[in-house]
Parts: sequence; C-alpha cells; structure tokens
Amino acid sequence: MRAGRSGAAVRWLAALSVPALVTTLLVSTPVGAADFTPVASTLTSPNPVDTTPHAQNGDVKAFAEIGDTVYAGGSFTSVKSPGDAGWTTRNYLFAYDRATGALKTSFVPVLDGAVHALAVNPDGKLIVGGNFKNVNGVSRKNLVALDPATGATVASWVGRSDGGQVRRTIVRGNDLYIAGAFHWINGTEHSLLARLNATTGAIDSTFQIDASVARTSSELVWGLDVSPDGGTLVAVGNFTLVNGLSRNQVVMVELDGTPAVADWSTQRYVHPCSSASFPFYARDVDFSDDGSYFVIVADGGRAAGAYCDTIARFETETRGSAIDGTWVNYTGHDSVTSVEVADNVVYAGGHFRWLNNSNGNDAAGPGAIDRYGYGALDPINGMPLVWNPQRSGAPAGTTNWGPIVWELWRGSTGIHAGFDNDGTGNEYHGRMALFPLAGGRVTPAVNAPQTTPGYLYLGHEDGELTRLPFDGGATLGTPTVVDQPNMVDAGAAFIVHNKLYWSKNSDLNISMFTGGTVGGPWVGSGYNDWYNTATMSGAFYLNGRMYYTKAGQNTLYYRYLEPDGYTVGASEFTVPSQGVNWGQARGLTWANGKIVYGVKPLLGRGDLWTVPFDGTAVDGAAAVRIASGTRDVDWSSPTLFYATS
Repeated sequence: MRAGRSGAAVRWLAALSVPALVTTLLVSTPVGAADFTPVASTLTSPNPVDTTPHAQNGDVKAFAEIGDTVYAGGSFTSVKSPGDAGWTTRNYLFAYDRATGALKTSFVPVLDGAVHALAVNPDGKLIVGGNFKNVNGVSRKNLVALDPATGATVASWVGRSDGGQVRRTIVRGNDLYIAGAFHWINGTEHSLLARLNATTGAIDSTFQIDASVARTSSELVWGLDVSPDGGTLVAVGNFTLVNGLSRNQVVMVELDGTPAVADWSTQRYVHPCSSASFPFYARDVDFSDDGSYFVIVADGGRAAGAYCDTIARFETETRGSAIDGTWVNYTGHDSVTSVEVADNVVYAGGHFRWLNNSNGNDAAGPGAIDRYGYGALDPINGMPLVWNPQRSGAPAGTTNWGPIVWELWRGSTGIHAGFDNDGTGNEYHGRMALFPLAGGRVTPAVNAPQTTPGYLYLGHEDGELTRLPFDGGATLGTPTVVDQPNMVDAGAAFIVHNKLYWSKNSDLNISMFTGGTVGGPWVGSGYNDWYNTATMSGAFYLNGRMYYTKAGQNTLYYRYLEPDGYTVGASEFTVPSQGVNWGQARGLTWANGKIVYGVKPLLGRGDLWTVPFDGTAVDGAAAVRIASGTRDVDWSSPTLFYATS
C-alpha cells in the first residue's frame, strides 16, 4: 500500500490503443518462499459512493488526503460537485470535501500541465509532480510544494526538476522518493530516480540510483513504491540498466544504509512482447501493508514465458536472478494499468475483460472469470474475489470505455479510482470514483482442518460414508457407516472450513458440513463448467490450492481454488514428487502435516498411506502404510476426506 503515490500505467505517451493480447497455459512447480497461509481480506463495497465530484474531460491520475480534504490531479480542465448543473474550471488539480464532494473554493493553484503524482510531506504540505512548467505564474518544472488550503506555492521548499516529467512521489518518514523522466534534480545529476528531504526539498546525495537505457523510445521510471518500513524500493518502467547492472523494466533497491541495487532480478519482463505498441509493459507496482510482498501489473501484448498483460506477486525477501512470480494472473490478452494492495486485497484496474484467463487469447478461455476493468484478488493465490464493479454506466454522449485506469489509491474511507472514462459501477462517475469501506465485507481466512484428532470419511455406497476416528498419526478407530442421503454419485471430496467440496459427475458441488452431516449440495460456480472434476481420483485443499491426482498418471497436480466464489484456477501445476506412485492413488486428504491417501492394488482391497507434505514437494522415502484394506474398509475410493467432526 502506498501513501502519496500517483497514477498507474499508460498506452505509450498519448497513444490509446486496443487491449493487448494474452497468455498461455502454464505447468510448473510451486514457489516455496512465500507464506501461503490464508488471510482475512477486507473488501470495499463494489458500489461507488455518490458524493465524489466529476471531471468533465481528460483523466484523473492521482489522489491525496489532508484532514477532511481530498486532492485529485490529472489532465482534466473542468470539474463539478455531484448534483451541480454547471462545470467549474479547474486545470489539472483541485480539492474537495471528503464527506460531501463540495469543491474547496479557496484552493485555486494555477498549473500549465498535467499532474501525475501527489504526496503529503510531514509538514502537511501538498507535494505535486507532473508534466508542467509553471505554477502560480512562477517557473516550477514538474515538481512543487503547495499550501494545502490555498494552493499557493511554498517558496521555501527547494525541490526542483530539470524539466523531465515527475511520475511518482512517495513519502516515507521524511524521505521523498520521486521517479519519472528527469536527469537532474536540484542541480545534481539523477537519472529517473531521486530522494529528497520531504520537509525542505533538499536533495539526498546518499541516494544515487540511476536508471537508464530505454528498451525502445524514451527512458523513464513509470511506477514506484517503497515498503512501509522504508527498507525496500521497487521501480518499474522503460529502462534496462540501473547503476550499470542489467535490470529490464524492474529494479529492487535496498534502502537500509547506503542505498544499493539489490541482488534481485527477473527474466519475466525482458521479452519485447508487442514492442511496436508498448515500448515497456511493467506499468505499476505496490507493496502489501506488511511489506512482505509486492505486486506488479502489466500490459504489453502476448509472449510465451513473459508477464505481458498480467498481475504478478513477488516476495520482498527473495534474492537472486531469474526470479518467478509467486503467482501470476493472466487477463487473456488485455492490459492491466494500476494496482493497489490494501487490507489483504490486491485491487487491479485497466482495460481487461477477464481474469483467471491463462487459456484465453483475446477471448474468454476455459476458466475465465468476467471482470470488466476492475478486479480484486486473493493475495494468497491471485484468484479473483467476488467483487465486480465494472467500468460501466457512462451516460450517452460521454466516454464509455477508456484504455487506462490511471490510479487505484487507498484513502481513509476506501479505494479511490482515477480513470479516463465516465462510468463505474453501472453509474455515471466522471473520471473518478470511490469504492467505500462502508458497505464492504470481510472474507474469512478459511483452510483445510488444522487440528487433530478428527475423523476420516471414506466413500462407501451412495448415501453412505464410512467414518473412522483418526489421531493424525497412525492410529485409526473403529469404523462406522454413516448415512449421508445428500451425497450421491460422489467422487473426490475435501473439506474447506465448514464446507465439503465434492465431485458429482463432472461438477464441483458444495455442501455445508455440520457435525458430520453433509448438507444439500449446490454447484459451486458457473465459472467452473469447463472443469471436469470426474477426472480426479482424489483431492484435498490446502492454503489456497486444490491438490489432486488422476488415475494412471504418476503426478500430484494442483490448481488454485478460491473459496470466495468457489472458482477453480485456469492453470495446472505439478508438485515435485519422488517415491510415490500417484497413478495408483485413490482418495487424498491432508491432516497434521501429511497427505493421507489410499492405494489401489492390482488385486484385493486398498491400503492407507501417509507421507509428509510441506506444500512444496513430496519424498516417498518417508511414506508409511498405516492401515491395510479389510472386508469392511477398502481404501480405494476417490471419496476420502478428513474432518474434525
């Protein structure tokens, strides 16, 4: 989450092109460095408030707050409060009351170019960056401090750009980080990145991190964020070298002590993708509230192995080269231009029509989930949450659909959005909107059962399950047959919190599971109709993933699975395994740090085995048979799950 940051991404300079195109199916192994423990997410309401002002033209690129006043910057020239009949001239920057949307008539700065970035310094002054030459009739190229009440220039603030655009302003403590297309700040040479004293504007000479050499076109840093603890900076944009080191579009800088380029690089933004339309495609970056990870969004077209048109999470503490994303969400060949990570939600905005669309190419592929310009993702697996406001509702004669959501920004009351069209949430919202925390909801942190002892449930016959007490180790109790009239034609099954997910024919069904009783089923999501659950010979859920096997295939697979909406991930991954023949597995579950699985023999009844599982790999050398098949219990049913009741 960023304090005092601005806009998102762009179709190069003024070019506004059609959506970029998308992705391929990925099969790979899990990333082990991240913490995949589910978290509760606080979502805003998808219904934007009716009290934000409207901009008539241009776009809104940046927001800031001081007290009860909200500031908005961009390329607009006229604005109005909600309910006003006429437009008021406000070139590039204005202020309004946070509660009512009424314009602050005393705040009247005069700028001659677009505002791209806003921040608030420790003295409560408004720091403005952008693409302007003069402010209030005085030369202030692209960087200025303003009085927040009147918009008057703070003459004592000495920060100056050489004329190159300032795209980002981030304040951490008394440090002001700026990024853009400049090469000199305060008369000293700084290429695209600099750090100033936020209170005085004086240059910090200890920060000498210089990005340079554009991929094509002009070099610049377009997106920037600094971790909440002030220890790590990540910048994205059109560059290939930083302090002489190869860093293509993305660089991490360690800020503790003397700032230095970190031993962190990724190959995923090296490919040109559609370079004729997109000289660069890493468009925006934002850290999580705790700083443990950051998310990069991109446009750029389509290329195998590249993160064009994606949303990707990376871990802050990871170091090395050729680093892959912890997870990657593909749009299916559409652009993502802004990201804000707040309250355990990854908000994304842009010119996309779907998420979870790794199988699509400018169309909805198997697994695609409709999301028209806005989406909210689970930070654990990158799957879309149930939040779909859409970039829609523009009245006739206004702009219905634009290429760019320039900014998503977490203010005190919700997520502010700045964009280049006139509709959001199926309502008129001229170039800006606020998704409020009021009226939102909390998605709980749910997982597989984490405690033992409990019970293993085994498929018996239609309408029945065999129930055995299980201590989570190697001890099983006496089996009993439990009537379950709601569970008919069941295949693979697993528990997530208080619900049983189970395969029926080819559908993923959901039932409440209360006190050992399976409730009436419903089909989890219409977005899953592409996925044939009957192919699974066993399955379990753990930490945002559905693990499963297929009969005759010696592989442990997984897909992401989102409990908020019950949707299945479009991409299939494999878990490194040795010493276990997963092709013989029938029934899988997880309990007490182990995969518990049945093995179907060539003759006779199946046995029950366990093998330790840390979420990254399986070593069959530690596998243990804990029960043999008997006349009453045959461990060769795909219906096997663990529950605590």
